[in-house]
Amino acid sequence: KVYLSPIIYCCDGLVISWSIGTQADAEPVNTMLDAAIETVTGAEERPIVHSDRGAHYRWPGWLTRISEAKLVRSISRNGCSQDNAACEGFFSRMKTEIFYPRD
Repeated sequence: KVYLSPIIYCCDGLVISWSIGTQADAEPVNTMLDAAIETVTGAEERPIVHSDRGAHYRWPGWLTRISEAKLVRSISRNGCSQDNAACEGFFSRMKTEIFYPRD
């Protein structure tokens, strides 16, 4: 198995940061977030980081990185995936292209 952790820019759907890992642990999500933070270090506005309720996005290391970068954290309620719709759409498109390639 391979685990992909992306950050999607909601305005245009582009992937601004991503990482891949062979285990579902803190390494890929923290690496991805650190790379994303580097892209906004000089910006005046602080982006909102939407995520699902996965344990990866509730770990202390993740929360510390969000806080230190002065990012706004948004986590969806149970059964409410709208906050994470951009990522869910990305994974849906990716799975369609990988598992059902068009010739």
